[in-house]
Amino acid sequence: MTYSPNSLARPVEQLPVPEARILLSTLLLVALVFAVWVLWRAAPRLKRRVNPRVVDVVLLTATGVAALFVGEYALTLLADSQPAVRRVDVFSRLTSTGIRIAVTFGVIAAAYISSGMLIRLVERFASGTGEITSHQTEIFSRLMEVGVYVLAGLLLLGVWNVDVRALLIGAGFLGIIIGLAANEPLSALVAGFTLMFSRPFEIGDWVQIAEDEGIVTDITLFMTRIETFSGKFVVIPNDVVGSNTIINYGRKGRLRFELEVGVDYAADLQHAVAVAERAMADQNDVLEVPQPTAVPTSFGESAVLLELRFWIDRPSSRRKWRAIAAVIGGVKAAYDREGIKIPFPQREVATREETGGFRVVDGRSADRRIE
Repeated sequence: MTYSPNSLARPVEQLPVPEARILLSTLLLVALVFAVWVLWRAAPRLKRRVNPRVVDVVLLTATGVAALFVGEYALTLLADSQPAVRRVDVFSRLTSTGIRIAVTFGVIAAAYISSGMLIRLVERFASGTGEITSHQTEIFSRLMEVGVYVLAGLLLLGVWNVDVRALLIGAGFLGIIIGLAANEPLSALVAGFTLMFSRPFEIGDWVQIAEDEGIVTDITLFMTRIETFSGKFVVIPNDVVGSNTIINYGRKGRLRFELEVGVDYAADLQHAVAVAERAMADQNDVLEVPQPTAVPTSFGESAVLLELRFWIDRPSSRRKWRAIAAVIGGVKAAYDREGIKIPFPQREVATREETGGFRVVDGRSADRRIE
């Protein structure tokens, strides 16, 4: 059996030889994926030198380009494996899908950049006016951010030819179900907006809500967090906050305290008042304006009662008790120097004749009937 050169060459020609464009596409794909991986690894360092939102947009764009390239590569291999008649359909679908994906990435990137710009504008406006609190600034920023992303979502629904009417009908039914099932969270949300505009307190204020007293550490749309003076963190729903009495001790930046002290009936009352006022004014934690005062309020069982009234600034629990301790010590020392007696409770015991119902005989009790 003989073999001709032509017969040997025929099987060799039938061996699969990769096309140059497929090899080039594979190399570009590997290089692009490696570049995206390097960008993601270097992103934390880049964000320290460049605007973090710019770095995020670059990463998003690079990832989108890589995804499009992977899709084009896969569809190219699929088109090569199909008959020539279907190759045109495959590439037309590829082009249409690729354009939609590119528009999607563009809308997302634009929404991301726009939301960041709006947040910065709100923060600059709030810092410039001084009328908007940090809590209100945060809520306005989040609402504007959500609004931008909702608008971007509606645009993307139009790009992908999604029937918005069906979604709106479904959202309506879903809203009714959520409204019935989540009554308390919705009431807390409404109360959160009410607190945001009424501003009964701010972060850092010393408040008392119902039985909870402490420093406000956080305010959200749904709840308020308070750190008590014993170190406990209390989370109160905003609907509970709105339905209870709120006492803000540090609203004006200063707070008045009242203490009661008694002086002996034999003491000079005007002199005792003057000594107490001077003693309170000498304390560092007591404000000079408004001036501390001592006011006689009532006649006690053993003394004339004076009410000591004094103010402190930047009220807090520590400053409160430090000022109270200083006033008590200062007034006590001043009264001791001036010889003004602070009497302790006294009882006067008087005897009377026996009625015959009870008597003491030699240290023992004995009953005696009335005849």
